[in-house]
Amino acid sequence: MNRGIPMTVLLERPRTAPAAPRDPFLDLLRVFGMALVVLQHWTVPVLGYDGVRLTTGNALATPGMWVVTWISQVMPLVFFAGGAANAISFGRSPAGGPRWLTGRLRRLAWPLLPLAAVWVPLPHLLLALGVPEQPLETGARLTGQLLWFLAVYLVAVVATPYLLGLHERYGARVPAALAAGAVLTDVARFASGVDAVGYLNVVFVWLAVHQLGFLYADGRLTRPGLLAAFGYGTAALLVAAGPYPGSMIGLPGAETSNMAPPTLAIMAVGFGQVGLALLLRERILRLPLRRLLRWAGPRMMTAYLWHMPALFAVTGVLVVGLGASTPQPGSVGWFTGWPLWFGLLSLVLWPLLRRFARYEDPPAFAYGAATWGTALAAAALIGGGLLALTVRGFAPEPAPVLAVAAVAAGLWLTSVSPPKRARHLTGAQ
Repeated sequence: MNRGIPMTVLLERPRTAPAAPRDPFLDLLRVFGMALVVLQHWTVPVLGYDGVRLTTGNALATPGMWVVTWISQVMPLVFFAGGAANAISFGRSPAGGPRWLTGRLRRLAWPLLPLAAVWVPLPHLLLALGVPEQPLETGARLTGQLLWFLAVYLVAVVATPYLLGLHERYGARVPAALAAGAVLTDVARFASGVDAVGYLNVVFVWLAVHQLGFLYADGRLTRPGLLAAFGYGTAALLVAAGPYPGSMIGLPGAETSNMAPPTLAIMAVGFGQVGLALLLRERILRLPLRRLLRWAGPRMMTAYLWHMPALFAVTGVLVVGLGASTPQPGSVGWFTGWPLWFGLLSLVLWPLLRRFARYEDPPAFAYGAATWGTALAAAALIGGGLLALTVRGFAPEPAPVLAVAAVAAGLWLTSVSPPKRARHLTGAQ
């Protein structure tokens, strides 16, 4: 551990590490996470249309089904894998911190451009064609709300150089301190009754799980069984004692959500998931999934961004257009109709993947010199745009246009990112 190295050096110069192949375990976690997100978003909606309003329930609101979310809510695993990948990438990068950050921001935000190009004008066009306003607005807003993950992950990316410096000095004490911050935040939130206080946990909860990825990258997570037992055991105690709900996703009508804002309970489940995944690591790596990884890896972000538009397209035809509501979850009709539902959604998503996956590898414009000023300004613009889209979605109003303009301006500032050839030669994770 580099206790004697000044923090400024750690921020400006990444730690050196020999080139090494990609870690397939991290790739598998990310692909598994995104696939499960898509599967869950396509499976759990309970949709109905009464001629005026589109109603959106959740199949996991069925009594007892909340247990499923302790595995199916995989965002903690995605942040863990992202933390490990950021640590590895930063350590291998031959360039300084600002240049690494601009390249990371570019790869994060560039795939958003085609989504915005379609969804900014689309609601206006569909309204002009006579599509009912409420279902359209629901779809447009939910498409934007999905971007919360990118907004929060951007915070983790920006904080990575600084957090790696803390990691070099303090190791496991850093996620412990972040977890303590989550405890204090929840105490203040529930004692005061002010839910807005809980949004401090956007930083504490997700960065704590992200920091576990640093420990994995350094080979320090050596007791996965203990981590799994501690995480899931703590979550069980928190849910049993209250005021935390059992579900790790937001459910209609619930007084409290473990995700919006995130709570100590979702962080505990996240620790449990990481421990469980590490316990199964060797078995996971023995699965014959290399070809799947090669195909799915370059399409993960595209699937994440476009699976909800695919859902709304099919919903518009079947539910709004033809009046076919979702059968009662768990019924025979629900189970027998699911393959057809999933097949239709896949047919709609497939051409979107073929058309837009190319945007996951952004063009490189390697001129100029990256500085912390330009890198942080780009992060602020992109993050602000993502936050606005998360809150307002792509509803037919001026806000999405301004949000997309902010993202585009931030991307322009990242135009000093390294060329593709150099990125591949450094073996970025």
